Amino acid sequence: MGDGRKLAAMGVRMASDMAGLDTERRDPKRVTILGSTGSVGCSTIDLIKRNPDAFQVEALTAGTRVRELARQAKTLGARAAVVADEKYYGDLKEALRGTGIEAQAGEQAIIEAAERPVDFVMAAIVGAAGLAPTFAAIRQGAAVGLANKESLVCAGGIMIDEVRTRGATLLPVDSEHNAIFQVFDFERSEEATKIILTASGGPFRECGLDEMRSKTPAQAVAHPNWNMGAKISIDSATMMNKGLELIEAYHLFPLPEEKIEILVHPQSVIHSMVEYVDGSVLAQLGSPDMRTPISHAMNWPRRGDGALERLDFAKITQLTFHIPDENRFPALKLARQALKQGGVAPIALNAANEVAVAAFLLEKIGFLDIVGTVEAVLDRTNGQAVDSIEAVVEADRAARRLAQSLLRS
Repeated sequence: MGDGRKLAAMGVRMASDMAGLDTERRDPKRVTILGSTGSVGCSTIDLIKRNPDAFQVEALTAGTRVRELARQAKTLGARAAVVADEKYYGDLKEALRGTGIEAQAGEQAIIEAAERPVDFVMAAIVGAAGLAPTFAAIRQGAAVGLANKESLVCAGGIMIDEVRTRGATLLPVDSEHNAIFQVFDFERSEEATKIILTASGGPFRECGLDEMRSKTPAQAVAHPNWNMGAKISIDSATMMNKGLELIEAYHLFPLPEEKIEILVHPQSVIHSMVEYVDGSVLAQLGSPDMRTPISHAMNWPRRGDGALERLDFAKITQLTFHIPDENRFPALKLARQALKQGGVAPIALNAANEVAVAAFLLEKIGFLDIVGTVEAVLDRTNGQAVDSIEAVVEADRAARRLAQSLLRS
């Protein structure tokens, strides 16, 4: 294993190492939520409201949804609320008038919110927009619940390096990576032979290409099992989310790319598995509810009572699995290609996908054009190395410009 992969193993092991410190603290955890009005952010807030004595909210951030942000901040007694779009600053300030809650606006203000000293930061800003705030949270040495998979996809090596340098703790929140985290033996990682990422297959898992060609955004967003935001739901429909998760798993866990498999599991009961050298396979199971992995990260190294629906094995009639069809879902092949190519390729993969998904949601392109756009951008991308966040940001911008140019033409 090269130095980079060693760092990747060490980066997640920090959380495993610290578990032995299991203090008896009962003081409320100070929490900041980056992206509080999104799907993961709202689930995080729901858990805080269920356990109000366990958490104290420092800051909440959102993109443009000022009214919802202000309501959340007042309900939770947050010290600060930040909106990314500066034109909404006046609206936010007015909505918080007389509450004593600090109102801020702008991308730099989002980063400053992430830098506030707290015990736990939920990094839940969707897409590449969450990259800089997530790094800011890592730099202040907090425990970071990583729900923004794009950060690791675009800057995995750089991020893991920063985790080690700053003494931060990285806790995966994606249900699949959180599942692996719970059953992976970091003390004997050489005994793990395979990681198996499970996928629901999305709403079109049984559709042919011709049928998918005419699918609408409303149909693509209607996930059969999970309640997610629009962008993540579209990624599930194309299975690009699983491709991004493969890259994320590569950076989080010390196994090579060829030892990370993907299986379609329509019931979404088994969230992922780890196979060991003796043939044992350890799996994490639970109801398809994002509050479970969120609760695990928020309460780590303990477990909190989320009062969530329990898995009823007597009602499970079957658990089925099959290998995904990469001809119908080529995003999986493109993700492996980008990971192997390295450098700017994963950045281009993610950026092109975000641009194409946005265009599809606006009904400017067809469903199959999403992955087609990503492939076209990757074909025009080399494996140039990136060694800084600034380089990552520039590569992201360049890939977005290229994707937008291709869509216009």
